[in-house]
Amino acid sequence: MTRMIIAVVVILACAAFDQGPAKAYEAPWCAVTSKGTGNAYWDCQYGSIEECRPNVIGADRGWCNPNPAFVAGPAEHRPSAKRRARS
Repeated sequence: MTRMIIAVVVILACAAFDQGPAKAYEAPWCAVTSKGTGNAYWDCQYGSIEECRPNVIGADRGWCNPNPAFVAGPAEHRPSAKRRARS
């Protein structure tokens, strides 16, 4: 009986604390820089190319590249200007 209670407590504790894997924020632009060893470092935290540019123009000398892992969410639907003019 004691083993059963301990097993239930352990299972409930695991269920209570298991939140699943954390999701990293993926931005659409990456600053790609080389560290001199032939390896490129991808810093993917920029929402636009304008945010990325200052980081690669400085001392690191790299380039901005669209993030290959970025998946955009569904775009919100906006009525076109032509339709709004008729309404």
